Amino acid sequence: MKEVTEKKLDKYFDVTERAIKKVKFKEVDVDCKKIADDFLDMAKRYFEDAKHFKEKGDFVTAFAALNYAHGFLDAGARLGVFDVKDNKLFAVDET
Repeated sequence: MKEVTEKKLDKYFDVTERAIKKVKFKEVDVDCKKIADDFLDMAKRYFEDAKHFKEKGDFVTAFAALNYAHGFLDAGARLGVFDVKDNKLFAVDET
């Protein structure tokens, strides 16, 4: 698949909307190293998934997986568990 169909787009809108609605805040003891390791691991896994989907010719899912991968990287940067200062690659204010 090499284009984003309305059906595919609607699927991702639905999944994200349902996820946003489920978010609740909770009190936690934060282990930043554990969070950083987990976020980087997830980013790497989604990146590998993206390569797999691209090889299969499913460009839409590959693109979605890349966005998930980068989302984990940006989340880690925003939480401050990654030491990054590049606002061209990450959603941070620092350069």
